[in-house]
Amino acid sequence: MSEKKKVIVVAGTRPEVIKMSSVYMELKKSRTLEPIFLSTGQHREMLAQAFGAFDLKPDHDLELMQPGQDLTGLTARVLQAVGSYLEETRPDAVLVQGDTTSVLASAMAAFYQNIPVGHVEAGLRTYDMQSPWPEEMNRRLVSPLCRWHFLPTEVSKGNLLQEMIPEASCHVTGNTVIDSLLWMSHKVNAEENRTAAVAKRLKIPDPFRKNFLEQEDKRWILVTAHRRESHGGGFDDICRALRQLLEDHPGVGLLYPVHLNPAVRKPVMEQLGNHERIALVEPAGYEDFVWLMNRCYFALSDSGGVQEEAPSLGKPVLVMRETTERPEGVEAGTCELIGTDPERIRSAARVLLEDPCEYERRSQLKNPYGDGEAAKRIREILEKTL
Repeated sequence: MSEKKKVIVVAGTRPEVIKMSSVYMELKKSRTLEPIFLSTGQHREMLAQAFGAFDLKPDHDLELMQPGQDLTGLTARVLQAVGSYLEETRPDAVLVQGDTTSVLASAMAAFYQNIPVGHVEAGLRTYDMQSPWPEEMNRRLVSPLCRWHFLPTEVSKGNLLQEMIPEASCHVTGNTVIDSLLWMSHKVNAEENRTAAVAKRLKIPDPFRKNFLEQEDKRWILVTAHRRESHGGGFDDICRALRQLLEDHPGVGLLYPVHLNPAVRKPVMEQLGNHERIALVEPAGYEDFVWLMNRCYFALSDSGGVQEEAPSLGKPVLVMRETTERPEGVEAGTCELIGTDPERIRSAARVLLEDPCEYERRSQLKNPYGDGEAAKRIREILEKTL
């Protein structure tokens, strides 16, 4: 049997590890392909946590994160380090996922060495370079460099065809995040007595744990918000809306795993701290976050991953952004785009909290992002074409 072809699977941030773990595990099953998990270390603190959730470790870690890193320095370091690694290992293909700095710089490094690139979760667009910034630039620059475009939906395929990307290189696979979510959901749901362990890990205050997590009939909202375009005034608006929302609904709680970025932590801690029905907790590992999504009433989020994942668990999502590169969820009704205006946030949340029929309708809608078979489709495509 001929030697297996080496495929470098690149991840630099927590969401990339989550969305690429299912791909890596699937490629491990291949008789013709040998996956190598490469971590750039763009988000140091959260990466080990994400790898550990899937019982994985990177095969090689570039450890590039530096305190106070800016985008220029990070881009240069990833380009240089990944380029050197590829020159040393000479793989047959490189897979990148999504739209981070690691994705753009890794794709460029592979392109410079004539190594074919596959882009997982390709074709997402807002067509607004400032929102999300710099992610919209990253994913639009990556597309022309790639041989394979693994697309979550027909909408994303249409975006690339409009940009003159050859149709033969466009493969609608579904989103690998659904593969990872279903795998993890099965794992955490099989465990008993998880509430106390999650509360301890995330430092959830005892009153919130007792009043909400241990009471099946108590409703609480899961919040995630960290995007750069909301830093400053946007976060002030979000925090003001959340406090008022709880004043409007005295029986409702709110749990917010707060991102490590100081531009997020400072306003959130100042404005949402010291409220008995608000739990500001540490960033949750993937296992714990999936458990939280399963338990919450609905999600208020600016995260792309939550827009894709929560509907598979029957949870509506209110998206605190002005634009989204995931319009399929909005069109399906599983997600609602509400921006950061306090009144819009309160109004949209009020519907879900006060209209049980509408809540039930939206929680039953089909997730447009996939069926849990995306990684298998990617493996089969690579086996045939590499």
